[in-house]
Amino acid sequence: MLSGWMEHMIKTISELGRSYLEKPIKKHSLKTIKQICQTLLSRKGEASGTALAKEIVDAFNRMSAKEQWGFLNILTKDFGPDTKAISEAANKFLKTRDFESMRVLASSLDSPRADLIRMINFAPGGIAAIIKMRELVLADLKKDKSFLPLEADLFHLLSSWFNRGFLEFQQINWNTPAAILEKIIAYEAVHEIKDWRALRRRLAEDRSCFAFFHPALHHEPLIFVQVAFTKGIARKIQPLLNEAEIEAYGSQADTAIFYSISNAQTGLKGISFGSFLIKQVVDHISKEMPEIKTYSTLSPIPKFRKWLEKNYMNRKDSVFTEEEKALLGKPDWFGDKDTRKQLKKPLTKVCANYLVLEKKGQLPYDPVTRFHLGNGAEIENINWEADISDHGIEQSFGLMVNYKYTPAHIVSNHESYVNEGKICYSSKVKKLIE
Repeated sequence: MLSGWMEHMIKTISELGRSYLEKPIKKHSLKTIKQICQTLLSRKGEASGTALAKEIVDAFNRMSAKEQWGFLNILTKDFGPDTKAISEAANKFLKTRDFESMRVLASSLDSPRADLIRMINFAPGGIAAIIKMRELVLADLKKDKSFLPLEADLFHLLSSWFNRGFLEFQQINWNTPAAILEKIIAYEAVHEIKDWRALRRRLAEDRSCFAFFHPALHHEPLIFVQVAFTKGIARKIQPLLNEAEIEAYGSQADTAIFYSISNAQTGLKGISFGSFLIKQVVDHISKEMPEIKTYSTLSPIPKFRKWLEKNYMNRKDSVFTEEEKALLGKPDWFGDKDTRKQLKKPLTKVCANYLVLEKKGQLPYDPVTRFHLGNGAEIENINWEADISDHGIEQSFGLMVNYKYTPAHIVSNHESYVNEGKICYSSKVKKLIE
């Protein structure tokens, strides 16, 4: 995180710059904000530039949702690259093919909007405002493709600012500042943390939590993973989440279970650092706890039920009998023990085929599968009645999957997956595949 003196220096520069502004603007309409952006791009002074950037950040943070959309529209339409300059530079490069004309062409493709975002980043709170801008853009991108140029600039810049070299690895425990612990509760995306008591259970001696932070964001985890230390691979999530049920394996613990991985910043979606976190956690645990020999997740299958009901049930090669289809159509079938027993085998079989064979383009259809296979894991086991919460039944009929990370195989699994599309899975999963 930024050291105190560095933060103080930036704020001092910003405040000093305010006194040099010829006409400090007090009323921040979209028109005046656009003027500030234009002025910022024309300024060369560091102090005044930082002050102008802070004016933009402060104004954006005070804007209503409608005004923020208006500001993003201004960035998209009024600060794009000069198409005439690009055309001239491209024609010159095609004629000369020399380095200088190539450099000019590359420079012409870099839009004023990108320069503006870089300058905003230098203001106190600038990076948080930029992440918020991208969060808004991503939320509307499917409906409004006009924001694609802005999204391209935001993604490119944030990817460079949030590369692995800038990230800070921290272990979260009960002594971590309360401001960070509050964010862990708020950002948990897989298994809700209801209150401080529930959080304390997840930070007990048989548990751990690790996170990545960025120096420019105070008390803001980017991504965090929760780990339980067990004897053998855990197959059910409820015992891990039950505050009253504490199994202290102590020296008998031989397995680290990654049971929740949460991306905390929506505006950084698609900027991958989750793989680095898991690998660093494995490395950290292997050094600190040499008795841990097995590393596995207990992961949800978030799109399985929706895929099955929408895309699979009417297939001619469906493994379900007509009777089983009728049972699946009943909303309360999971509450009947005999029905669960009847549907266990076909549902588990279909789930295995879904994870291994169902594709979205060239990659597995399931997003969690894509993530873990890309990190070098293999599909170890599919677990029946693993999450019997309402949410677990709603998203995957209570099924969960173990992705196993074997340190000696992580690199080779990753390479074969990204280069050949090879999906690694255990013999248990192989028996379930058609």
